[in-house]
Amino acid sequence: MAQAKHVALEPIPRTLPLTTLKTREQVIHSNASASLIDLGDGVACLEFHSKLNAIGGDTVAMMRTAVEEVERNFTGLVIGNEADNFSAGANLALILLEIQNEEWDVIDQVVSAFQQANQALRHMTKPVVAAPAGMALAGGCEICLAADRIHAAAETYMGLVEVGVGLIPAGGGCLALLQRGSEGLPDKVAIDRFPLVQRIFETIGLAKVSTSADEARQLGFLRASDPVTVYRDALLYNAKQSVLDLAAQGYTPPLPGMVQVAGRSGYGNFLAGLYNMEMARQISAYDRHIGRKLAYVLTGGDVPDGSQVPEQHLLDLEREAFLSLCGEVKTQGRILHMLQNNQPLRN
Repeated sequence: MAQAKHVALEPIPRTLPLTTLKTREQVIHSNASASLIDLGDGVACLEFHSKLNAIGGDTVAMMRTAVEEVERNFTGLVIGNEADNFSAGANLALILLEIQNEEWDVIDQVVSAFQQANQALRHMTKPVVAAPAGMALAGGCEICLAADRIHAAAETYMGLVEVGVGLIPAGGGCLALLQRGSEGLPDKVAIDRFPLVQRIFETIGLAKVSTSADEARQLGFLRASDPVTVYRDALLYNAKQSVLDLAAQGYTPPLPGMVQVAGRSGYGNFLAGLYNMEMARQISAYDRHIGRKLAYVLTGGDVPDGSQVPEQHLLDLEREAFLSLCGEVKTQGRILHMLQNNQPLRN
């Protein structure tokens, strides 16, 4: 009689359903757009739950609350949810309404608050792990970039897509990609930064969106060390383990530092390239205008080649470019067209 073969079964992935935790009174703070939930073992979860998980004032307020609460009472933070999409970015309808009402100070304050919330996440003394799945676009992508680690679902579609509505990333996305691209490079050695900045410019300027977590790594959104989870339902559990792993390794936060930029020569190179693209009818005159704004931010503004600039300098450039573009009629047309047709307008 033949002996039966014993086949080892794959372990069933562990899950951490937020809906169950909510019924167990694990919610620490909550508002209309976001909640902070106790996942156990000293780890909290910042969950978005607005329509399309769009980022608005309530979301940003809960981000700041999460930082304060985790700093006081927790080991670390997961940013994730169980929706089909992590976050589709800012509430465009609200932005357009503020533009139409010429509430420039309000827009400036909103963008600044989002920048500072992301900076607070990045520099808090406890580890932060973002757990995106589905779409993580624009501001949703920027929140992920603020985390110490991105533990993504395999089917994650990440991108900084603001140029599609006539804007540029202004929540720290330009800063974050410059910093990630420079990781491993010597800080105080003069290196030609233009090839690095050119890749980032193409990623943002062409509104590239990854078709998977692996492609997000190729585009520079994920680091080589960032893990990926195939089984979507196990994502939050695995992200929680990532937080605990970082804490066990003796986590130390990144200090606010200086960023080396390409400077005036790099900006001049972009201007020449954009001019040639318009002359070849590869881009419109307004695409070129947006490209100039983006290039100015990514090269550090009006500074000598290879300058070291503080993080806040780049954040200020992001915000100034964003506000300037908000005032442009063609940007307003692009935003309205996206809201009405769910596709970008070339004007």
